[in-house]
Parts: sequence; C-alpha cells; structure tokens
Amino acid sequence: MSACDAVGVHRSGLELAGDYYQEVVAELLAARWPGLPHAAARLGSGSDVLGLDDTVSQDHDFGLRLTLLVGRDYVEAVDEHLEETLPETYQGWPTRFATTWDARVRHKVQVTTAEDFCASRLGVRVDHPWDAIDWLAVTGQSVLEVTAGAVFADSLGEISDLRRRLRWYPTDVWCYVVAADWQRIGQELPFIGRTGSRGDDLGSAVLTGQLVRTAMHLGFLLQRRWPPYPKWVGTCFTTLPDASAAAPALTAAQAASTWPERQAALVEALVTLHELQLAVGLPTGPEVVESFFDRPFTGVRASVSQLLLAEINDPLLRRLPAGVGSVEQWVDNVDVLSVPQRRVALAQAWRSMLPNLDPETRPR
Repeated sequence: MSACDAVGVHRSGLELAGDYYQEVVAELLAARWPGLPHAAARLGSGSDVLGLDDTVSQDHDFGLRLTLLVGRDYVEAVDEHLEETLPETYQGWPTRFATTWDARVRHKVQVTTAEDFCASRLGVRVDHPWDAIDWLAVTGQSVLEVTAGAVFADSLGEISDLRRRLRWYPTDVWCYVVAADWQRIGQELPFIGRTGSRGDDLGSAVLTGQLVRTAMHLGFLLQRRWPPYPKWVGTCFTTLPDASAAAPALTAAQAASTWPERQAALVEALVTLHELQLAVGLPTGPEVVESFFDRPFTGVRASVSQLLLAEINDPLLRRLPAGVGSVEQWVDNVDVLSVPQRRVALAQAWRSMLPNLDPETRPR
C-alpha cells in the first residue's frame, strides 16, 4: 500500500489528508450538522506535516490522519459520528488503524477544540496572553506541529488566528534566545583548539559537533524560522534563505581532520551568521570573534551577546540568568522535549529563579 497515483508518483500525506477531508469527512459532517463551524487540517506529529514525507515514511503512523476542530459541545458527538459512519477504506487506505501511541484500531481523525489541540502540542494554554517564560517553554517542533501543516477549512477562525500568533517570538524573547546561543558558542569554541593541541582529537571533534548543532539552531533563530526535531534539522537548514550560506563551512568543520581546520571552518560559519544578525537588525558589534587570551585559539566577543541582552526591556527576561535560553537550548533529552507536560514542568524552574519579582511583574 502506498500513497502513489496510477503512474507511481508519490502523493504526500498532506495531499491524502486534504482529499480525505473534502471527499469523505466534510460530507459526513454536512449530512449530520449542516453549516457546523469547524476547522479541518493536517497538524500534529509526522514528517508529512512538515512536507518531508516520502515512501519510507509510510511504514508506521502514516495514513488517513486529520485534525478536526469544533466547538467544545460537539467534540464527543462528532468523534462518535465519524467512528460510526466512516467507510472502511479510502483510496485503498484503512480509515481505522493503530499507531505507535494508540494501539486501538480506530479512526485517526483527532476531534478536539482549537485551544485544547494547541495546548496538547505546546504544553501551554493559549487562552491567555503569554509571558516570556511561556515562550521559553515551547520548542520549535511543538510550534511547527501547530503552524507547519495544511489547513483545509476554517469557518471557526480560531486555528488561523493562533497560527498567526505563533509566527515568531516577541522581540525581547528573540534577543534573549539568540544571545543564549552566542554565549554557548563562546564558552566552547576555544576548547576545539585546546583539546586538539593536547592530542585529544576525539574530544575536539565532539566539541565541533556540538558547536555545529548550536550554530545551526542560531541560524534558524536569526532567520525567524522554528527549528524542527533533529531528524530534519539539516534538511530544513539548507532551505533557509540566508542562514544556509553557513552550511558549507559547517559541513567542512564536521569533516575536518585537524583542530586548526575545524576552528577555521567554524569561524567562517560564525562570520556568516553574524552578518545575518546585522542584516535582520538585531544589535551586535562589528566583529564576532577574537583571540582567546594569549593562546592560539579563537573565541566569540562578549559584546555579541551583551548587546542583545542590553536591548531587552521585558522585566521578566531581565531577571533571568543570561545564557539559559529556551528549554530546547538547555535540554536535549527526547523524552523531556517531546512530552509537553514534562517540558513545561521543567521550564517552571525559570520561575523559581525569580523569588524577588515585583507584584506587577510576577508571572502567573
């Protein structure tokens, strides 16, 4: 079974979901509740939501998946109606099947409200304005699970409004997370040469990999694009209009066999990203790197992150430790980042760092 047409051309999961809604689900809804306000989309998890699925993607959790958003009073009734009335198959695909997170052989049209759907992905309720810590508690992937897929219909208007709200960080939060990446790069860049010069080539290479990863994350931030989960970071990085110019140097840093080559390639990439920072209008100094004391190693100028932090006016952010950043900048454990409740619970550690907030600025 494959999402291919008669001549064997792969059809994406988004195309399949769109047809499934238009030809089956929409008709069942209209027959039972004519004119019911709703939104239909393919959102949530899955490479197809990012538009990156291929035939390999079809070996698990792929198929007739849809997000159907209705008023709270209709959720249960619509879900039961679809379970009772959906056909057994559509275009050769079963309408009821098990997934890795739900062993029940049941339809996979997720019927919920727009608010509950977003909270299930983001971990943060969207029925109130967010403060800075709410923004720091979401990952790029969690936002993409709301904003990256296709919306096929939206007579409610709620999910479209929420997707617009999630386009990007507020400016102060943007400055804070960009500064965090620069600070981390500055802390470890000199170690590439220090370890390599002591004969620890493996350690130098490992550090290089970590720095390449942080530099790529920085590229997404400077480009105002939410970074996806690790499987697709490289693929999506190469599509960034400007930051992708750093990709050849980052690749060279990974492939280099000596620490001077690694350091030179990383510096080239950082210069490219620094130029992008200037181009997007974020504050920074004229130079990005400098010698690390009297050693033959390179470091990042402290002013690169300091000028970003000085631009921040949000009193909540100004009280947070510099360099901590968002949850995905200080945690890389999949079992934390991919579970909204764990991720947000961990992010509440920021609030414990703020014992002396004035009542007017104390977070909820």
